[in-house]
Amino acid sequence: MRLDDQICFSLATASRSVAALYRPLLEEAGLTQPQYMVMLALWEHSPATIKQIAAAVQLDHGTLTPLLKRLEAAGHLVRRRRTDDERSVEVDLTPQGRALRQQVEAIPGKISQALPLTHEESRHLRELLAKLGGAST
Repeated sequence: MRLDDQICFSLATASRSVAALYRPLLEEAGLTQPQYMVMLALWEHSPATIKQIAAAVQLDHGTLTPLLKRLEAAGHLVRRRRTDDERSVEVDLTPQGRALRQQVEAIPGKISQALPLTHEESRHLRELLAKLGGAST
């Protein structure tokens, strides 16, 4: 049994490498990688409930709530109780949160250029990772 033969090791090292590429680009926008994922989900579907966001970004409620609080404190979103269901909290982008999208639009292209993968390899890798992501469900 060798370390280099373990999928968990390959995934962990690749994840750290990719995160290191994202980090400086996201820092310029004042975001962490988890905050960026939340914003991506909201740019696709806003407003959204906390439950919907948690499902989209694959984070539990306890992890997501502090992220949302920090994004709200930064002025990117607002949280409010739904009028039709007081138990549910809805999250919506502020104008500042919508404008942030333009600031980070170039990030995916910069990451693609920095990765040692062709467009086809990147697409295939995303498909394989999505397949792995569903393996535990």
